Amino acid sequence: MVALSRKEENRVFEVINHVLKQVFGKEATCLMYQYLERRYSWSQMDFSERIDAFAKGMEAFLSSGAYMVEGKILDKIYSGDAFRGAEVESFGERDFASQIKLAVQKA
Repeated sequence: MVALSRKEENRVFEVINHVLKQVFGKEATCLMYQYLERRYSWSQMDFSERIDAFAKGMEAFLSSGAYMVEGKILDKIYSGDAFRGAEVESFGERDFASQIKLAVQKA
């Protein structure tokens, strides 16, 4: 997969941040960010650059609840203005990170 540009990474982070705050609220989202920052030693803005590690960290933090959040993030990407033009398609066995990258490339 091709790496995301900085602009695309910023848009992905905005979507992730919005969904996490919508689902968990501001305080719980901050706790999740702190957990991920301590575990992986990188800042919030690095999450979209390291989407694979972000997904693994989210799964470690939320267990099976991460899949619901990942679904909401993907829904937001496909339904919102952040990546207008990305088309929903069957992803089969693709993981969350691959789906994000593919959606960004199609936008």
